[in-house]
Amino acid sequence: MDKELRKEYFDKAFELHSAGKIIEAQNFYRKILQENPQDCEVMNLIGLSELQKENYAIAEEYVTRAISLKKIRYFYETLAQIYFRQKDYLKELDVRLDEEKTFGLNFDLAFSLGLVYKNLLNFEKSEEYYLKALELKPDSRDTYFNLANLYTFFHFPQKAKENYLKCIELNPDDRESKYFLSLNYFRLKDYEHGLPYFETRLCRETAVKTEIVTYPNLIPNSKIWQGEDISDKILYTYYEAGYGDMLMFARYIPQLLKRCKKLIIKPQIALSELFRENFPDAEVMDYFYDEKELKFDVHIPFLSIPYVLGLNTEEMFVHRDRYLRANPQKVQYYKENFFNNNKFKIGIKWQGNTYYETSRVINVDAFSGLFDLDNVQVYSAQTFEGSEEFEKLAEKYDIVDLSQSFKDFSYTAAAVENLDLVICNDTSLAHLAGAMNKPCVILLPYNYNWRWHTDLSHCDWYESVKLYLAGKDESWNAVMDRVIADLRL
Repeated sequence: MDKELRKEYFDKAFELHSAGKIIEAQNFYRKILQENPQDCEVMNLIGLSELQKENYAIAEEYVTRAISLKKIRYFYETLAQIYFRQKDYLKELDVRLDEEKTFGLNFDLAFSLGLVYKNLLNFEKSEEYYLKALELKPDSRDTYFNLANLYTFFHFPQKAKENYLKCIELNPDDRESKYFLSLNYFRLKDYEHGLPYFETRLCRETAVKTEIVTYPNLIPNSKIWQGEDISDKILYTYYEAGYGDMLMFARYIPQLLKRCKKLIIKPQIALSELFRENFPDAEVMDYFYDEKELKFDVHIPFLSIPYVLGLNTEEMFVHRDRYLRANPQKVQYYKENFFNNNKFKIGIKWQGNTYYETSRVINVDAFSGLFDLDNVQVYSAQTFEGSEEFEKLAEKYDIVDLSQSFKDFSYTAAAVENLDLVICNDTSLAHLAGAMNKPCVILLPYNYNWRWHTDLSHCDWYESVKLYLAGKDESWNAVMDRVIADLRL
Protein backbone atom coordinates (compact mmCIF):
# COMPACT_ATOMS: atom_id res chain seq x y z
CA MET A 1 0.00 0.00 0.00
CA ASP A 2 1.48 3.36 -0.98
CA LYS A 3 1.90 6.14 1.56
CA GLU A 4 -0.93 8.29 0.26
CA LEU A 5 -3.52 5.49 0.42
CA ARG A 6 -2.24 4.44 3.84
CA LYS A 7 -2.64 8.02 5.06
CA GLU A 8 -6.16 8.23 3.60
CA TYR A 9 -7.21 4.98 5.31
CA PHE A 10 -5.47 5.90 8.55
CA ASP A 11 -7.05 9.37 8.74
CA LYS A 12 -10.49 7.91 8.04
CA ALA A 13 -10.01 5.16 10.63
CA PHE A 14 -8.79 7.63 13.23
CA GLU A 15 -11.74 9.94 12.58
CA LEU A 16 -14.19 7.04 13.00
CA HIS A 17 -12.36 5.78 16.07
CA SER A 18 -12.48 9.23 17.69
CA ALA A 19 -16.21 9.38 16.97
CA GLY A 20 -16.74 6.07 18.77
CA LYS A 21 -17.46 4.11 15.58
CA ILE A 22 -15.07 1.33 16.51
CA ILE A 23 -16.19 -1.40 14.11
CA GLU A 24 -16.00 0.92 11.12
CA ALA A 25 -12.59 2.17 12.24
CA GLN A 26 -11.30 -1.38 12.62
CA ASN A 27 -12.27 -2.15 9.04
CA PHE A 28 -9.88 0.54 7.80
CA TYR A 29 -7.17 -0.39 10.32
CA ARG A 30 -7.25 -4.00 9.10
CA LYS A 31 -7.10 -2.96 5.44
CA ILE A 32 -3.85 -1.16 6.23
CA LEU A 33 -2.54 -4.16 8.18
CA GLN A 34 -3.33 -6.56 5.35
CA GLU A 35 -1.01 -4.61 3.09
CA ASN A 36 1.50 -3.62 5.76
CA PRO A 37 1.67 -6.51 8.31
CA GLN A 38 4.49 -4.77 10.23
CA ASP A 39 2.59 -1.52 10.82
CA CYS A 40 3.00 -1.39 14.60
CA GLU A 41 1.11 1.90 15.01
CA VAL A 42 -2.00 0.37 13.49
CA MET A 43 -1.53 -2.78 15.60
CA ASN A 44 -1.56 -0.64 18.74
CA LEU A 45 -4.70 1.17 17.61
CA ILE A 46 -6.48 -2.11 16.88
CA GLY A 47 -5.43 -3.25 20.34
CA LEU A 48 -6.81 -0.04 21.83
CA SER A 49 -10.10 -0.48 19.98
CA GLU A 50 -10.38 -4.08 21.22
CA LEU A 51 -9.71 -2.81 24.75
CA GLN A 52 -12.63 -0.42 24.35
CA LYS A 53 -14.77 -3.42 23.37
CA GLU A 54 -13.44 -5.30 26.45
CA ASN A 55 -11.88 -8.00 24.25
CA TYR A 56 -8.83 -8.10 26.48
CA ALA A 57 -7.09 -11.18 25.08
CA ILE A 58 -7.27 -9.88 21.49
CA ALA A 59 -6.18 -6.43 22.61
CA GLU A 60 -3.19 -7.89 24.45
CA GLU A 61 -2.17 -9.91 21.39
CA TYR A 62 -2.13 -6.89 19.07
CA VAL A 63 -0.33 -4.51 21.44
CA THR A 64 2.25 -7.10 22.47
CA ARG A 65 3.05 -7.66 18.77
CA ALA A 66 3.34 -3.90 18.26
CA ILE A 67 5.85 -3.59 21.11
CA SER A 68 7.86 -6.54 19.80
CA LEU A 69 8.24 -4.71 16.47
CA LYS A 70 9.02 -1.30 17.92
CA LYS A 71 9.31 -0.02 21.47
CA ILE A 72 7.20 3.13 21.52
CA ARG A 73 6.23 4.62 24.86
CA TYR A 74 2.51 4.99 24.31
CA PHE A 75 2.27 1.33 23.25
CA TYR A 76 3.29 0.46 26.81
CA GLU A 77 0.51 2.68 28.13
CA THR A 78 -2.04 0.79 26.04
CA LEU A 79 -0.79 -2.58 27.28
CA ALA A 80 -0.74 -1.35 30.89
CA GLN A 81 -4.36 -0.19 30.53
CA ILE A 82 -5.36 -3.63 29.26
CA TYR A 83 -4.07 -5.21 32.47
CA PHE A 84 -5.40 -2.37 34.66
CA ARG A 85 -8.92 -2.84 33.30
CA GLN A 86 -8.70 -6.53 34.21
CA LYS A 87 -7.30 -5.65 37.66
CA ASP A 88 -4.23 -7.74 36.85
CA TYR A 89 -1.95 -5.36 38.68
CA LEU A 90 1.09 -7.64 38.70
CA LYS A 91 1.15 -7.75 34.90
CA GLU A 92 0.52 -4.03 34.76
CA LEU A 93 3.49 -3.53 37.08
CA ASP A 94 5.72 -5.59 34.78
CA VAL A 95 4.77 -3.38 31.83
CA ARG A 96 5.31 -0.15 33.78
CA LEU A 97 8.72 -1.26 35.05
CA ASP A 98 9.74 -2.37 31.55
CA GLU A 99 8.74 1.08 30.31
CA GLU A 100 10.84 2.71 33.03
CA LYS A 101 13.84 0.52 32.12
CA THR A 102 13.45 1.27 28.41
CA PHE A 103 12.63 4.99 28.42
CA GLY A 104 13.39 6.25 31.90
CA LEU A 105 11.02 7.84 34.38
CA ASN A 106 8.78 10.73 33.47
CA PHE A 107 5.89 12.27 35.40
CA ASP A 108 3.12 10.18 33.85
CA LEU A 109 4.97 6.92 34.50
CA ALA A 110 5.86 7.88 38.07
CA PHE A 111 2.21 8.75 38.73
CA SER A 112 1.05 5.44 37.19
CA LEU A 113 3.56 3.41 39.21
CA GLY A 114 2.34 5.10 42.37
CA LEU A 115 -1.18 3.94 41.55
CA VAL A 116 -0.29 0.38 40.59
CA TYR A 117 1.75 -0.10 43.77
CA LYS A 118 -1.19 1.24 45.77
CA ASN A 119 -3.47 -1.29 44.07
CA LEU A 120 -0.96 -3.98 45.08
CA LEU A 121 -1.12 -2.63 48.68
CA ASN A 122 2.60 -1.84 48.61
CA PHE A 123 2.62 1.38 50.59
CA GLU A 124 6.36 2.06 50.53
CA LYS A 125 6.79 1.78 46.75
CA SER A 126 3.57 3.68 46.06
CA GLU A 127 4.69 6.56 48.27
CA GLU A 128 8.14 6.48 46.65
CA TYR A 129 6.79 6.92 43.13
CA TYR A 130 4.21 9.54 44.04
CA LEU A 131 6.97 11.57 45.67
CA LYS A 132 9.08 11.15 42.52
CA ALA A 133 6.12 12.36 40.48
CA LEU A 134 6.00 15.50 42.65
CA GLU A 135 9.69 16.09 42.08
CA LEU A 136 8.98 16.03 38.34
CA LYS A 137 5.82 18.16 38.60
CA PRO A 138 5.61 19.99 41.94
CA ASP A 139 2.26 21.64 41.15
CA SER A 140 0.36 18.42 40.36
CA ARG A 141 -2.90 18.54 42.30
CA ASP A 142 -3.76 14.98 41.23
CA THR A 143 -0.53 13.62 42.69
CA TYR A 144 -1.09 15.34 46.02
CA PHE A 145 -4.66 14.03 45.98
CA ASN A 146 -3.62 10.43 45.25
CA LEU A 147 -0.86 10.64 47.83
CA ALA A 148 -3.40 11.86 50.38
CA ASN A 149 -5.67 8.92 49.51
CA LEU A 150 -2.72 6.57 49.96
CA TYR A 151 -1.97 7.98 53.42
CA THR A 152 -5.66 7.72 54.34
CA PHE A 153 -5.85 4.07 53.25
CA PHE A 154 -2.72 3.10 55.17
CA HIS A 155 -3.68 4.98 58.35
CA PHE A 156 -1.52 8.12 58.16
CA PRO A 157 -4.24 10.77 58.58
CA GLN A 158 -1.81 13.55 59.53
CA LYS A 159 0.09 13.14 56.26
CA ALA A 160 -3.19 12.78 54.38
CA LYS A 161 -4.38 16.06 55.89
CA GLU A 162 -1.19 17.85 54.82
CA ASN A 163 -1.56 16.68 51.22
CA TYR A 164 -5.24 17.59 50.97
CA LEU A 165 -4.33 21.05 52.25
CA LYS A 166 -1.75 21.25 49.46
CA CYS A 167 -4.49 20.37 46.93
CA ILE A 168 -6.61 23.22 48.26
CA GLU A 169 -3.63 25.58 48.16
CA LEU A 170 -3.23 24.76 44.45
CA ASN A 171 -6.98 24.97 43.82
CA PRO A 172 -8.98 26.89 46.45
CA ASP A 173 -12.25 25.71 44.85
CA ASP A 174 -11.36 22.01 45.17
CA ARG A 175 -14.50 20.74 46.93
CA GLU A 176 -13.49 17.10 46.66
CA SER A 177 -10.26 17.70 48.58
CA LYS A 178 -12.09 19.80 51.16
CA TYR A 179 -14.53 16.98 51.81
CA PHE A 180 -11.83 14.33 52.20
CA LEU A 181 -9.80 16.75 54.31
CA SER A 182 -12.75 16.97 56.69
CA LEU A 183 -12.79 13.19 57.09
CA ASN A 184 -9.11 13.14 57.98
CA TYR A 185 -9.61 15.90 60.53
CA PHE A 186 -12.40 13.73 61.97
CA ARG A 187 -10.18 10.65 62.05
CA LEU A 188 -7.63 12.73 63.96
CA LYS A 189 -10.48 13.69 66.31
CA ASP A 190 -10.22 17.35 65.36
CA TYR A 191 -13.83 18.32 64.78
CA GLU A 192 -13.31 22.05 65.23
CA HIS A 193 -11.29 22.16 62.00
CA GLY A 194 -13.12 19.33 60.24
CA LEU A 195 -16.75 20.41 60.56
CA PRO A 196 -16.51 23.52 58.32
CA TYR A 197 -14.94 21.46 55.52
CA PHE A 198 -17.57 18.74 56.02
CA GLU A 199 -20.16 21.23 54.74
CA THR A 200 -18.78 20.58 51.21
CA ARG A 201 -20.13 16.99 51.22
CA LEU A 202 -22.25 15.98 48.27
CA CYS A 203 -24.97 14.30 50.35
CA ARG A 204 -25.68 17.66 52.01
CA GLU A 205 -26.12 19.29 48.62
CA THR A 206 -28.32 16.40 47.48
CA ALA A 207 -30.47 16.68 50.61
CA VAL A 208 -31.05 20.39 50.07
CA LYS A 209 -31.90 19.87 46.40
CA THR A 210 -34.34 17.11 47.35
CA GLU A 211 -36.10 19.46 49.74
CA ILE A 212 -36.31 22.14 47.09
CA VAL A 213 -37.98 19.66 44.75
CA THR A 214 -40.32 18.46 47.50
CA TYR A 215 -41.15 21.93 48.81
CA PRO A 216 -40.53 24.32 45.88
CA ASN A 217 -42.28 27.21 47.61
CA LEU A 218 -41.20 26.67 51.21
CA ILE A 219 -37.46 25.94 50.91
CA PRO A 220 -36.51 28.90 48.66
CA ASN A 221 -38.42 31.27 50.95
CA SER A 222 -36.83 30.08 54.20
CA LYS A 223 -33.16 30.08 55.05
CA ILE A 224 -30.74 27.42 56.22
CA TRP A 225 -30.15 27.78 59.93
CA GLN A 226 -26.67 29.16 60.66
CA GLY A 227 -26.74 28.91 64.45
CA GLU A 228 -28.55 32.15 65.24
CA ASP A 229 -31.20 32.43 67.96
CA ILE A 230 -34.29 30.47 66.85
CA SER A 231 -36.02 30.22 70.22
CA ASP A 232 -39.18 31.67 68.65
CA LYS A 233 -38.91 29.76 65.37
CA ILE A 234 -39.79 26.37 63.87
CA LEU A 235 -36.81 24.31 62.71
CA TYR A 236 -37.13 21.65 60.03
CA THR A 237 -34.30 19.10 59.69
CA TYR A 238 -34.19 16.27 57.17
CA TYR A 239 -32.23 13.12 56.46
CA GLU A 240 -29.19 12.64 54.31
CA ALA A 241 -26.72 9.75 53.92
CA GLY A 242 -27.44 6.40 55.59
CA TYR A 243 -29.33 5.01 58.57
CA GLY A 244 -26.14 4.75 60.63
CA ASP A 245 -25.37 8.46 60.23
CA MET A 246 -28.89 9.40 61.30
CA LEU A 247 -28.74 7.11 64.33
CA MET A 248 -25.33 8.43 65.36
CA PHE A 249 -26.33 12.10 65.06
CA ALA A 250 -29.70 11.56 66.77
CA ARG A 251 -27.81 12.22 70.02
CA TYR A 252 -28.07 15.94 69.21
CA ILE A 253 -31.86 16.07 68.97
CA PRO A 254 -32.30 17.04 72.66
CA GLN A 255 -30.06 20.06 72.04
CA LEU A 256 -32.10 21.07 69.01
CA LEU A 257 -35.30 20.88 71.04
CA LYS A 258 -33.83 23.39 73.47
CA ARG A 259 -32.83 25.80 70.71
CA CYS A 260 -36.12 26.21 68.85
CA LYS A 261 -39.81 26.74 69.50
CA LYS A 262 -40.71 23.60 67.56
CA LEU A 263 -38.65 20.88 65.89
CA ILE A 264 -39.81 18.96 62.82
CA ILE A 265 -37.68 15.96 61.81
CA LYS A 266 -37.87 14.03 58.55
CA PRO A 267 -35.81 10.82 58.94
CA GLN A 268 -35.97 7.88 56.57
CA ILE A 269 -39.34 6.15 56.99
CA ALA A 270 -37.73 3.11 58.63
CA LEU A 271 -36.45 5.37 61.45
CA SER A 272 -39.57 7.47 61.99
CA GLU A 273 -41.27 5.34 64.64
CA LEU A 274 -38.07 4.84 66.63
CA PHE A 275 -37.43 8.59 66.64
CA ARG A 276 -41.04 9.30 67.55
CA GLU A 277 -40.86 6.89 70.52
CA ASN A 278 -37.63 8.47 71.78
CA PHE A 279 -38.23 12.16 71.06
CA PRO A 280 -41.93 12.79 71.82
CA ASP A 281 -41.42 16.56 71.97
CA ALA A 282 -40.40 16.66 68.31
CA GLU A 283 -42.73 16.25 65.37
CA VAL A 284 -41.40 13.28 63.41
CA MET A 285 -42.67 12.84 59.86
CA ASP A 286 -43.38 9.48 58.26
CA TYR A 287 -43.79 10.82 54.76
CA PHE A 288 -43.32 14.23 53.20
CA TYR A 289 -46.28 16.44 53.98
CA ASP A 290 -48.17 18.47 51.43
CA GLU A 291 -46.68 21.98 51.26
CA LYS A 292 -49.91 23.43 52.64
CA GLU A 293 -49.58 21.29 55.78
CA LEU A 294 -45.97 22.16 56.61
CA LYS A 295 -44.80 25.37 58.23
CA PHE A 296 -41.24 26.17 59.31
CA ASP A 297 -38.95 29.17 59.57
CA VAL A 298 -35.49 27.68 59.07
CA HIS A 299 -34.18 24.34 57.86
CA ILE A 300 -30.97 22.31 57.96
CA PRO A 301 -29.67 18.96 56.67
CA PHE A 302 -29.30 16.55 59.57
CA LEU A 303 -25.53 16.02 59.38
CA SER A 304 -24.89 19.77 59.57
CA ILE A 305 -26.28 19.91 63.12
CA PRO A 306 -22.95 19.62 65.02
CA TYR A 307 -21.42 22.39 62.88
CA VAL A 308 -24.35 24.74 63.36
CA LEU A 309 -24.48 23.98 67.08
CA GLY A 310 -20.81 25.01 67.22
CA LEU A 311 -19.75 21.85 69.01
CA ASN A 312 -16.13 21.31 69.92
CA THR A 313 -14.51 17.88 69.79
CA GLU A 314 -15.48 16.76 73.28
CA GLU A 315 -19.05 17.99 72.85
CA MET A 316 -19.43 15.76 69.79
CA PHE A 317 -19.61 12.65 71.98
CA VAL A 318 -22.53 13.52 74.25
CA HIS A 319 -24.71 10.65 75.49
CA ARG A 320 -22.04 7.96 75.03
CA ASP A 321 -23.90 5.71 77.47
CA ARG A 322 -27.45 5.75 76.07
CA TYR A 323 -29.80 7.99 74.13
CA LEU A 324 -32.18 5.54 72.42
CA ARG A 325 -34.60 3.11 74.05
CA ALA A 326 -36.91 0.44 72.72
CA ASN A 327 -40.68 0.40 73.15
CA PRO A 328 -41.43 -1.80 76.24
CA GLN A 329 -44.41 -3.53 74.61
CA LYS A 330 -42.35 -4.48 71.58
CA VAL A 331 -39.52 -5.65 73.83
CA GLN A 332 -41.95 -7.96 75.61
CA TYR A 333 -43.25 -9.29 72.29
CA TYR A 334 -39.76 -10.28 71.23
CA LYS A 335 -38.98 -11.78 74.61
CA GLU A 336 -42.02 -14.05 74.44
CA ASN A 337 -41.67 -15.03 70.78
CA PHE A 338 -37.92 -15.23 70.16
CA PHE A 339 -35.92 -14.94 73.36
CA ASN A 340 -37.68 -17.18 75.85
CA ASN A 341 -34.54 -19.12 76.81
CA ASN A 342 -31.71 -18.94 79.32
CA LYS A 343 -28.91 -18.92 76.78
CA PHE A 344 -26.43 -16.14 76.06
CA LYS A 345 -28.04 -14.38 73.11
CA ILE A 346 -25.84 -13.05 70.28
CA GLY A 347 -27.20 -11.12 67.32
CA ILE A 348 -25.15 -10.97 64.15
CA LYS A 349 -25.17 -9.03 60.89
CA TRP A 350 -22.64 -9.29 58.08
CA GLN A 351 -23.62 -6.79 55.42
CA GLY A 352 -24.93 -3.28 54.99
CA ASN A 353 -25.45 -1.10 51.94
CA THR A 354 -22.85 -2.04 49.33
CA TYR A 355 -23.63 0.90 47.02
CA TYR A 356 -20.58 2.84 48.22
CA GLU A 357 -18.20 0.09 49.28
CA THR A 358 -17.93 -3.66 49.66
CA SER A 359 -14.99 -3.90 52.05
CA ARG A 360 -17.37 -4.02 55.04
CA VAL A 361 -19.11 -7.19 53.83
CA ILE A 362 -18.23 -10.18 56.04
CA ASN A 363 -18.38 -13.74 54.72
CA VAL A 364 -21.00 -15.53 56.82
CA ASP A 365 -18.85 -18.60 57.54
CA ALA A 366 -16.63 -16.31 59.63
CA PHE A 367 -19.34 -16.54 62.34
CA SER A 368 -19.18 -20.35 62.46
CA GLY A 369 -17.06 -20.43 65.60
CA LEU A 370 -19.86 -18.79 67.60
CA PHE A 371 -21.88 -21.99 67.40
CA ASP A 372 -19.16 -23.89 69.29
CA LEU A 373 -19.55 -21.67 72.34
CA ASP A 374 -21.37 -23.18 75.31
CA ASN A 375 -24.94 -22.11 76.10
CA VAL A 376 -25.16 -19.63 73.20
CA GLN A 377 -28.09 -18.89 70.91
CA VAL A 378 -27.26 -16.98 67.73
CA TYR A 379 -29.77 -14.69 66.01
CA SER A 380 -29.54 -13.19 62.53
CA ALA A 381 -30.45 -9.51 62.19
CA GLN A 382 -29.45 -9.40 58.52
CA THR A 383 -32.02 -7.67 56.32
CA PHE A 384 -32.36 -6.93 52.61
CA GLU A 385 -29.10 -7.17 50.67
CA GLY A 386 -27.10 -10.09 52.04
CA SER A 387 -30.05 -11.89 53.67
CA GLU A 388 -29.78 -14.65 51.07
CA GLU A 389 -26.55 -15.71 52.81
CA PHE A 390 -28.55 -16.71 55.90
CA GLU A 391 -29.22 -20.18 54.48
CA LYS A 392 -25.51 -20.98 54.50
CA LEU A 393 -25.65 -20.83 58.30
CA ALA A 394 -29.18 -22.18 58.75
CA GLU A 395 -28.45 -25.44 56.97
CA LYS A 396 -25.54 -26.16 59.33
CA TYR A 397 -26.36 -24.50 62.65
CA ASP A 398 -29.15 -23.58 65.04
CA ILE A 399 -29.70 -19.92 64.21
CA VAL A 400 -32.87 -17.84 64.56
CA ASP A 401 -33.84 -15.40 61.81
CA LEU A 402 -35.19 -12.13 63.22
CA SER A 403 -35.20 -10.19 59.97
CA GLN A 404 -38.74 -11.11 58.89
CA SER A 405 -40.10 -9.50 62.06
CA PHE A 406 -38.44 -6.13 61.47
CA LYS A 407 -41.11 -3.75 60.21
CA ASP A 408 -38.89 -0.77 60.98
CA PHE A 409 -36.07 0.20 63.35
CA SER A 410 -38.39 0.39 66.35
CA TYR A 411 -38.82 -3.39 66.03
CA THR A 412 -35.09 -3.90 65.50
CA ALA A 413 -34.46 -1.92 68.68
CA ALA A 414 -36.88 -4.12 70.63
CA ALA A 415 -35.05 -7.23 69.43
CA VAL A 416 -31.66 -5.69 70.29
CA GLU A 417 -32.88 -4.96 73.82
CA ASN A 418 -33.32 -8.71 74.31
CA LEU A 419 -29.81 -9.55 73.11
CA ASP A 420 -26.77 -9.92 75.33
CA LEU A 421 -24.31 -9.06 72.57
CA VAL A 422 -24.32 -7.79 68.98
CA ILE A 423 -21.50 -8.74 66.59
CA CYS A 424 -21.65 -7.07 63.21
CA ASN A 425 -19.89 -5.18 60.46
CA ASP A 426 -19.75 -1.38 60.40
CA THR A 427 -23.45 -0.86 59.74
CA SER A 428 -26.63 0.73 61.12
CA LEU A 429 -27.17 -2.13 63.59
CA ALA A 430 -23.89 -1.21 65.28
CA HIS A 431 -25.03 2.39 65.75
CA LEU A 432 -28.39 1.25 67.07
CA ALA A 433 -26.79 -1.10 69.59
CA GLY A 434 -24.31 1.58 70.67
CA ALA A 435 -27.04 4.20 71.04
CA MET A 436 -28.96 1.73 73.26
CA ASN A 437 -25.82 0.97 75.31
CA LYS A 438 -26.00 -2.67 74.26
CA PRO A 439 -22.66 -4.57 74.24
CA CYS A 440 -21.54 -4.62 70.63
CA VAL A 441 -18.51 -5.81 68.69
CA ILE A 442 -17.89 -4.02 65.39
CA LEU A 443 -15.65 -5.74 62.85
CA LEU A 444 -13.78 -3.10 60.86
CA PRO A 445 -12.04 -3.60 57.51
CA TYR A 446 -8.41 -2.53 57.22
CA ASN A 447 -9.49 0.64 55.38
CA TYR A 448 -11.99 1.64 58.04
CA ASN A 449 -14.34 4.60 58.34
CA TRP A 450 -13.22 7.97 59.74
CA ARG A 451 -15.64 7.94 62.68
CA TRP A 452 -13.72 5.34 64.66
CA HIS A 453 -10.65 7.63 64.88
CA THR A 454 -7.08 6.40 65.34
CA ASP A 455 -7.25 4.92 68.83
CA LEU A 456 -9.29 1.76 68.38
CA SER A 457 -8.74 0.56 71.95
CA HIS A 458 -12.05 2.23 72.79
CA CYS A 459 -15.01 3.80 71.00
CA ASP A 460 -15.51 7.55 71.45
CA TRP A 461 -19.14 7.48 70.29
CA TYR A 462 -20.51 4.55 72.29
CA GLU A 463 -19.56 3.29 75.74
CA SER A 464 -20.72 -0.26 74.98
CA VAL A 465 -18.90 -0.78 71.66
CA LYS A 466 -15.65 -2.68 71.16
CA LEU A 467 -13.75 -2.37 67.88
CA TYR A 468 -11.82 -5.11 66.08
CA LEU A 469 -9.73 -3.99 63.10
CA ALA A 470 -8.80 -6.45 60.36
CA GLY A 471 -5.09 -6.49 59.54
CA LYS A 472 -4.00 -5.59 56.03
CA ASP A 473 -3.90 -9.25 54.95
CA GLU A 474 -6.14 -10.71 57.67
CA SER A 475 -9.31 -12.61 56.77
CA TRP A 476 -12.65 -12.05 58.50
CA ASN A 477 -12.38 -15.61 59.82
CA ALA A 478 -9.15 -14.67 61.59
CA VAL A 479 -10.71 -11.51 63.03
CA MET A 480 -13.66 -13.53 64.36
CA ASP A 481 -11.23 -16.04 65.88
CA ARG A 482 -9.85 -13.16 67.95
CA VAL A 483 -13.37 -12.12 68.98
CA ILE A 484 -14.30 -15.65 70.00
CA ALA A 485 -11.06 -16.09 71.94
CA ASP A 486 -11.94 -12.96 73.94
CA LEU A 487 -15.49 -14.23 74.52
CA ARG A 488 -14.08 -17.42 76.04
CA LEU A 489 -12.10 -15.45 78.63
